[in-house]
Amino acid sequence: MRILVVGAGAVGGYFGGRLVEKGEDVTFLVRTKRKQQLEQQGLIIESVNGNVKVQPKLIIAGEEAAPYDVILLSTKAYHLDAAIGSIAPYVGENTMILPLLNGILHVEKLIEAFGTDKVLGGLCFIESTLDSQGRVLQASPAHTLMFGERNGEKSNRIERLAESFHGAKANFYLSQKINQEMWHKYLFIAACSGVTTLLRSPMGPIREEPMGAEIMTKLVDEIATVMKEMNAPISENAAEEQLKKLNAIGAGMKSSMQRDMEKGLQIEADHLQGYLIQKAKELGISVPVLEVVYANQKVYERQQTL
Repeated sequence: MRILVVGAGAVGGYFGGRLVEKGEDVTFLVRTKRKQQLEQQGLIIESVNGNVKVQPKLIIAGEEAAPYDVILLSTKAYHLDAAIGSIAPYVGENTMILPLLNGILHVEKLIEAFGTDKVLGGLCFIESTLDSQGRVLQASPAHTLMFGERNGEKSNRIERLAESFHGAKANFYLSQKINQEMWHKYLFIAACSGVTTLLRSPMGPIREEPMGAEIMTKLVDEIATVMKEMNAPISENAAEEQLKKLNAIGAGMKSSMQRDMEKGLQIEADHLQGYLIQKAKELGISVPVLEVVYANQKVYERQQTL
């Protein structure tokens, strides 16, 4: 299959690089500066799961190319609108769009832009970053990408995609419950990013402080309550499951939003916590901890504009 990966950053660069390493037909859609960097030094992945250096195919937005079979989209939420415009010329009648963004709002936007049939469900679990030299650094064992039809069907096209992913040196899983998996991850990431940015700490000290652990528990419960009232496809014990995961991750783990705040970068507050606040208000649900989390994030955003 012809695969287009939007961006060659910490997520797209990693999974796209693993597919290039396997021998798949992968092209990266990148900005001019990143294209020059990759042409000069190649795409470099330094990982506990194995290092690799490849020389990928590259295009910049606007360059002519035939439609791709699948487009892997892993941009930040605040770049989504621009990404939609960039990929539009490369979306054909049979193109599948596989988004790996956190949250769920992006699915609605992609469906609005390209139609419901073209949009798959997807998510990933990976702790990776791009260093100052443009290398993808990945220091933890987790490198999982899950994908599937949002209606749960095991279609011919999704099986072809699974075959293309099979054998790459990362965990690519075809799920027939991808919608539920996406909502479960949304619960996890909204809670994890919320509590780590609020308390400015990795997970370990938060869990060790009794009030920190209590805040985390209440936040998970509030988010799960909103999702249930939205009729989201989460399991009955989703809150307990995700809280267990939060308590099991490494003590030094920082959320990507926390890392972005430490660097003075943009964050996905509106896409993650803001969307849940909006739904809570529409449903008349009280979410005091979530509101404090979101207020902290919005104050940070205001400070960045000063």
